[in-house]
Amino acid sequence: MPALRYQGPMHELRVHAVTLGCPKTRVDTERLVGSLGRVRLVDNPQSAELVFVNTCSFIRPAVEESLDTLLDVTGAAGEAASRPLVVAAGCLPGRYPVEELSAGLPEVDLWLPLDAMDHWPLMIAEALGRAEAPAGRLRSTPPGYAWLKLSEGCDHACSFCAIPGIRGGLVSEPRAALLAEAQALVEGGVKELILVAQDLTAWGRERSESGKLPELLADLAALPGLARLRPMYLYPAGLTESLLDAMASIGPPLVPYFDIPLQHAHPDILSRMGRPFARDPRKVVERVRARFPEAALRTSLIVGFPGETEAYFQALVDFVAEVQFSHLGVFPFWPEEGTAAATMDGQVDDALKRERVERVMELQRSISAERLESMVGDEVEVLVDEPHPDWPGLFVGRTWFQAPEVDGVTYVSGPGVEPGALVTATLEEAHDFDLS
Repeated sequence: MPALRYQGPMHELRVHAVTLGCPKTRVDTERLVGSLGRVRLVDNPQSAELVFVNTCSFIRPAVEESLDTLLDVTGAAGEAASRPLVVAAGCLPGRYPVEELSAGLPEVDLWLPLDAMDHWPLMIAEALGRAEAPAGRLRSTPPGYAWLKLSEGCDHACSFCAIPGIRGGLVSEPRAALLAEAQALVEGGVKELILVAQDLTAWGRERSESGKLPELLADLAALPGLARLRPMYLYPAGLTESLLDAMASIGPPLVPYFDIPLQHAHPDILSRMGRPFARDPRKVVERVRARFPEAALRTSLIVGFPGETEAYFQALVDFVAEVQFSHLGVFPFWPEEGTAAATMDGQVDDALKRERVERVMELQRSISAERLESMVGDEVEVLVDEPHPDWPGLFVGRTWFQAPEVDGVTYVSGPGVEPGALVTATLEEAHDFDLS
């Protein structure tokens, strides 16, 4: 069937959109919703003409959350006077056959698999009987920041990760398209761009942009009006000396914030994980700090990986105490179906996994509290995100060393404080993970 073409004004489409999982999925949702023409977002599925759920299936709890969300929205949509079109997209139909999902959830009208992402707008337009609108993006973040997705998929073969099987191999966004999207976001008032990918350092590896991430970073940093450029998901093996030298030469607005998913510290566990930086993760930390002594370091860790003895876990605890990360996320290992780690010997008891999560987070809590306490009295720039939900006049924002959704926040009030504003504030109080 030939593509429908936009032929002029159309009625405003009421959309209830739900995004689950990572920021990359949020970008997909924003692009999809922005491509539907005139749209009004509504909070209630019963008020919508289109209910769009972008799912996650990275680990079993994410699958369960996706299924529960679909049951909730289809139940609410079924009570509407005029039932909306219910669409499910993303990682769930990327991981499981659509035929099975349709049989289990017949209330969902349309399933959109990942390998058809370029055709999502047309598929929805046809189901709604609307003309396909020009491509666009409708942001769902606070006014001051936006995510910019550099690539899709991943070529690594970590033994615990289902992402390559769900989203496929690395596919990088073209440089020209990224620069155009970034420029439009900044011209629309965005002060902070947050770069995301499954592995940001791999951008362009499969196309002519291979090795040109520093040039892309420099071009983005040069956008007039951009106050912060924050790269995230920096694979440790990709943080080469040449890349770090290039990043140091760029300077502001590129912030010295390094989100490096190390996953563990003991070489035996890293080897079983299939991590390319398996022998000593201290080397990449030292490499970063040699060029950026002021760097804010974030990492994610997995505890309870098959074969993780108490001695191996203690090595991880010692590593966290030694490195003193600014931010840290720790997760229990999930034996995901289809991954090599799911069938490894030495599986760890779930209760012990939870205990180890708490032990690492208790240590990180004390590290964070001490670090933030040392900043009391400093003046910092805070990008204001949104009003505090419970305290009139108080707003939630972030300093340069706080990324949205995963790190702590800074509470701020005073003249000129409003969403999207970049204000100078004096830090008066520190908490375990937050500032005010």
